[in-house]
Amino acid sequence: MASASWESSQADDESARSEIVKKIYVGNLPWSTTEDDLKALFGTYGTVESAAVVNDRETGRSRGFGFVEMAPADADKAIGELDGRDYGGRPLRVNEALDKRGGGGRR
Repeated sequence: MASASWESSQADDESARSEIVKKIYVGNLPWSTTEDDLKALFGTYGTVESAAVVNDRETGRSRGFGFVEMAPADADKAIGELDGRDYGGRPLRVNEALDKRGGGGRR
């Protein structure tokens, strides 16, 4: 029973958090991009709650995409301004991140 109430509480926390911040997918990043670079880039549109560049588990190198969390109004402005913008010689792909809760992708 304790586990069920913890899971319910965790789901409530995630639901409340999703109303406070919006998660943004940032693709086609230059390989050298760091989390601090993402914070600086998106920070011009508002407060960045978190920023992460996704790295390959085996090599530790960037996989060329990441995620940023911001207040919804700031996130919408950043998405509108940055999608397609040249960054380090590459056109960024910036959009609202899709919720990935459907289980594993490999068959």
